[in-house]
Amino acid sequence: MKKGMDPSVRQLNAFFNPRSVAVVGATKRINKAGHVIFKNFVENKRREVFKGEIFAVNPNEHSILEIQSYPSLRDIPAEIELVVIVVPANVVPNVMKDAVAKRVKDVVIISSGFGEIGNHELETQVATIGKKARIRILGPNCLGVYDTRTGVDMLFLPETKILTTGDEVIATPRPIPGDIAIVTQSGAFGVAALDYLTGRQIGVSKFVSFGNKCDVTETEMLHYLLYDKETKVILLYVEDIKEGREFIKVAGEVTKKKPIVALKAGRTAAGARAAASHTGAIAGSDQIYDAAFEQTGILRAKDMEEFFDAGKALAMQPPAAGKNVGIITDAGGPGILAVDECELKGLVVKRFSDKTIQKFEKLKSDGKLPKFATNFNPVDITGSGTSEMFELASEILFQDLEINGIVLLGLHHTPALQEDFIDRVAKVASGYDKPIVACDIGETEMALHTRSRFDKLKIPAYSSPEDAARAMNALVRYGLYLEKNGCLKEYMKGFLEEKQKH
Repeated sequence: MKKGMDPSVRQLNAFFNPRSVAVVGATKRINKAGHVIFKNFVENKRREVFKGEIFAVNPNEHSILEIQSYPSLRDIPAEIELVVIVVPANVVPNVMKDAVAKRVKDVVIISSGFGEIGNHELETQVATIGKKARIRILGPNCLGVYDTRTGVDMLFLPETKILTTGDEVIATPRPIPGDIAIVTQSGAFGVAALDYLTGRQIGVSKFVSFGNKCDVTETEMLHYLLYDKETKVILLYVEDIKEGREFIKVAGEVTKKKPIVALKAGRTAAGARAAASHTGAIAGSDQIYDAAFEQTGILRAKDMEEFFDAGKALAMQPPAAGKNVGIITDAGGPGILAVDECELKGLVVKRFSDKTIQKFEKLKSDGKLPKFATNFNPVDITGSGTSEMFELASEILFQDLEINGIVLLGLHHTPALQEDFIDRVAKVASGYDKPIVACDIGETEMALHTRSRFDKLKIPAYSSPEDAARAMNALVRYGLYLEKNGCLKEYMKGFLEEKQKH
């Protein structure tokens, strides 16, 4: 699995699947990060999700959650692969020296108080101790790692909160296992991403928060994820990128096998200033980032919504082999909005071929489509639309070799439309390797059910025609990039093999 991987990158495996972990700063005080992180590991061990050994380090405690606490790392009578540090910044160098003595592989420094507040000397000191001993460091000033399958959970934000009414509510949900990895410089943004994806029932493979990245960078993490069988799509949030040339080289390798969607913050002068005080980020020209992303096939999202929408589309659907989009709708206005957004993004919504138009005309003459339905692109089956009409129209567009991707607007409000249209369209789609995205507008029960059902059947669904068009744009852009680099056939083969397994 890891053939071709640099040994220092292979070493990152202990962040996600350690045989043993010590939490330095574990405590009984329930509102402290050290307690939450230690409890996460203990609970996941109890559930038999985390398989490694767990150790607590706190000189002021004899035991925490019924597990013995040691005064220091050196006192633990066992080998330690991973150390999670949650103590004040000024104590961290001494903990690092103990980690060197214990021959630890990897260290995560959750603690803040380093370069992000101008304390660069302390950060350099910590990084130097690690580098000399070949210990890989994640952080400082980060949220660490969350792995849905191994039970590694360093999120110090409690899963539930108690309201003033006494009700307990989900606050920081742990996502279901899935195909999307989140790699983020901002811990808070990353946790918000987990909350968003969990709410949308979209699964995650791994979550990595870098913070100040005194050692491990996004470049190395991308390299690691290239070989991770659980990860199909990478969502990357960055404020700055270190080692630009190496990043371009590695990202260019990764995107030929797995799509990367990037959200680069600090685009404006004020945003760059905020990034500098947040993670000590040194911003470069935004045009340089645009050029680097373009060159390496990274899809740059303009905002948070597009970031998640593109990730979801790429995880669920194959890339498109060209720019030609066919649109099916049961509502004229939203259909026009979808056309506009597609064209504005550089996609092509051209009149269907004569052969395809004739197929629609035949359906009309057979009474299977309304006589007044338009069928030049979009296909508007109108407010008289039924499940069968969506099924028949989808089949025709999937058969049309000139159409590379389909945007389906199935607004549930029309009286004759039953919810089985979703399953019928999905059954048609399963016979083809052409991407399809869906939209239903609304926030009440039926709209939520419609989108959720599409998602469950691996057709990404969105709440606006524009979002659906932007999702299709991501599938087109990635397909064109793969085609240009001669990798589309190989990628499609792998994607379809994976699809058949499920």
